[in-house]
Amino acid sequence: MSELPTSAAFFDVDGTLTRRTTLFGFLRHDMASRGLPHQAYLAQRERLHAMTLAGAPRRATNRAYFRLLAGRSAGELAEAGRRWYAEERAADGAGFFRPEALAALAAHRAAGRLVVLVSGSFAPCLDPLAAELGADAVLCTAPRIVRGRYTGEVEHPMLDARKALAAAGFAARRGLDLTDCHAYGDHHSDLPLLRLVGHPVVVGEDEVLHRTAAEHGWPLLRPTRDTPTALSTTALPSATTTHGIGEAQ
Repeated sequence: MSELPTSAAFFDVDGTLTRRTTLFGFLRHDMASRGLPHQAYLAQRERLHAMTLAGAPRRATNRAYFRLLAGRSAGELAEAGRRWYAEERAADGAGFFRPEALAALAAHRAAGRLVVLVSGSFAPCLDPLAAELGADAVLCTAPRIVRGRYTGEVEHPMLDARKALAAAGFAARRGLDLTDCHAYGDHHSDLPLLRLVGHPVVVGEDEVLHRTAAEHGWPLLRPTRDTPTALSTTALPSATTTHGIGEAQ
């Protein structure tokens, strides 16, 4: 009988595993598939970007994004996510992912650690990605769904300290030793998650993260020009999607 994993590797997604922002890629694809002009997508993207420039907290822009989905069927958006991901991967190939992050993820899987994605994105974007990567669980933002439709409301976006709270809860439920766990992030808002574990790793060029890494001796995951680790095309077990900070039922 194989031993149960005692540690996990927690990965932020946008900017850490991927070079793209999944929410915007999905929105662009979804609006186009519904016959809306590209200018309509650009207008929404610029509106959200303007909120950020004006100093709105990330949770506010995250909520504003999900209000765009109010009234949509959960099944429809899940299918839209699968179509978006398939088309994105077919069009962009290896450029979609950071090869150095893929290599790290593969090494953790080979070492027998659980691989957990922690993201402010949502299940329609993340579930197909998690399946391809062979992730064991997804901790993500859970927009409210009533009678099978999105209301446009979000109680707790999976951002900032919420990522650490969700990861800690996951570790407690699985009996994992956080001092033996790893975490990867590319933005200073990932600091609570990185500080939670015994082995934090900084990805990308965020100045705050680089200063913190220098102060604490954290490693940096450097870009590589090597060919990315090939992803399996065989069917993988579905990851467990965890919404908000509790296990999905």
